[in-house]
Amino acid sequence: MRLAGFHTLISAQALAALDAERVRLFDCRFDLQDPTAAAAQFQAGHIPNAIHLDLERDLAGPVTPGRTGRHPLPEREAFARLLRSHGVDENTQIIAYDASGGLFASRFWWMARWAGHTRAAVLDGGYQAWLEWHRGAVPASGREGVDDASSAADSRSTATPPAPVSMQAMREHAGAWTLLDARAADRFRGENETLDPIAGHIPGALSAPFQDNLAPDGRFLSRAALRARFERLLANRGEAPAVCYCGSGVSAAHNILAFVHAGLAEPALYPGSWSEWITDPANPIEPERAGPQLASAWAATTPRQAGFTPPASRSTLESAPRCPAQSTTPTHRRWPAT
Repeated sequence: MRLAGFHTLISAQALAALDAERVRLFDCRFDLQDPTAAAAQFQAGHIPNAIHLDLERDLAGPVTPGRTGRHPLPEREAFARLLRSHGVDENTQIIAYDASGGLFASRFWWMARWAGHTRAAVLDGGYQAWLEWHRGAVPASGREGVDDASSAADSRSTATPPAPVSMQAMREHAGAWTLLDARAADRFRGENETLDPIAGHIPGALSAPFQDNLAPDGRFLSRAALRARFERLLANRGEAPAVCYCGSGVSAAHNILAFVHAGLAEPALYPGSWSEWITDPANPIEPERAGPQLASAWAATTPRQAGFTPPASRSTLESAPRCPAQSTTPTHRRWPAT
């Protein structure tokens, strides 16, 4: 019989009540604009017994410019070894947290399950929620300990570990899958791309910003509210399988967590996401005139991405203007409307 545990979210109150000997707590705080900041934040303060993991070092594999996205998955067995090296076994309850509404902790949550560990959860409200609980403060939402999804253990979990989908599979199933883009709506529209050198989205995708999973206090919406959100998004989509993507396979996991937390069928993850999709000029993009643009923050995003050079077919586009409406016609083709 499967042991009870937390498989999606856990409240700060519930976390404090767990047996520390059976828990491994991972601090996943990160700053895309300043990758060195998280280690300093961890040293300045963290939840007792937490282990710091770095998005670039621990939750991503090597980047190959022009071939991979910004945060490709590491080898699955290598990540499983990392968990074991921190004392994780089949009876361990894993908890991940960050200070970004679960953005980076959700990536860890997905990867832990991908590595075969189902008893993994994200601290609802993150480090801020822990500090509120530790100070005895009442959260603005008044929901602490109320939602049984985050305050009580359960025996439900996904029987089969999630599996990522490849760029090739994305191309082969064009039009057959429902794609959900977790980036902000303006980036989806190709209007404000600050991380990747080309703006726009994968044709046919729906805009599903991960921020809409959260209440104003940074905690996840209730199960009912999340379910209603995604049912609205998927209305008229029939039985088409859902696939989540984002810029580099991080915030997409936030949407997957919200789906599972709401009791809906789990979508697949395209971990390469937009930053991998745009490495192949043969891949179509929308809007048609979103066009290539050089992202000013690209080199600053991570040290190992500094000096990235787009594929040769795009070398002449390095001086393309930021405004998509005036951009050069993209080299990417478009999928036929289906």
